[in-house]
Amino acid sequence: MRTADPRIVLGLHRSRHQRHLLTSALDLGIHALDTSFNYHGFTSHKTLAQIGSDLLPHFTVSTKVGYFPGPNGAEHSLEPTRLRSALEQTNRDLARPPDLVFLHNPEHSLRMADPCPRDMLAQACATLAEAAANGMCGAWGVASWDPSALPDLIDKSMPTPSVLMVRAGLLVGIRTLEASGAAADAWGLNSLARWGMSPFGGNARDSVWGRVDPRVFLKPADPEPSTAQALRASQGPAIRPEAGPGRARGVGRRWCPRPCPCLWWRRSRSQSGRRGDAGPVPAGR
Repeated sequence: MRTADPRIVLGLHRSRHQRHLLTSALDLGIHALDTSFNYHGFTSHKTLAQIGSDLLPHFTVSTKVGYFPGPNGAEHSLEPTRLRSALEQTNRDLARPPDLVFLHNPEHSLRMADPCPRDMLAQACATLAEAAANGMCGAWGVASWDPSALPDLIDKSMPTPSVLMVRAGLLVGIRTLEASGAAADAWGLNSLARWGMSPFGGNARDSVWGRVDPRVFLKPADPEPSTAQALRASQGPAIRPEAGPGRARGVGRRWCPRPCPCLWWRRSRSQSGRRGDAGPVPAGR
């Protein structure tokens, strides 16, 4: 059982890069933005600066590096020179250092690293740690879609990320959740440094969310409900369209009971938090 996290981050993995999205986010009190070096055909940072250079100072910006243009499309690499070059370009394109930079899905390259995946991970982490120390980003972290390869590779000689971001939610398998916890434990990260992403499995409109009420898996502010109460709650609608006193704004002008369980972000296996105002990072990869 975990408590709901009401903070929302505007994620650009599947979102259009349009100015009105940024202004609408600010109007709703959302001041955190997440993107990646490879989003929007490797032009996300430059596009954001073009459409909203005056708006970006109002956001904390997190991004990711790890995917690069290749002859056959995007390719993954943890090579320090390529990571450093991507960070330099990110700073130029945004015209500012990002607040947080993630090492993006390191498992993609680590699976092919033979015979020294531990050294590859250590060098990549050291590259981002050095970038943060040199002012190229405010902090660094690791974002992993499948962290199963990480726990056995982490040791105390490596730099420690400020944040580990992993998948969260009811559709994530227990092995992934356990690997996420093991990786965070290996780095000694507390609950505030563990962020969850994609709690709806990449599709918040999937029919499953109309049949299941995820509130029964969240820890309420009041004493824990009985089994009978939980079963009754799980049979109710996941989102109630009516508005009224004591209700919180939901997505698309729909309304949810408070505390709202239907917001984009949820705490991961451990409670998530934020560094500065960045908050947990968004639905997307």
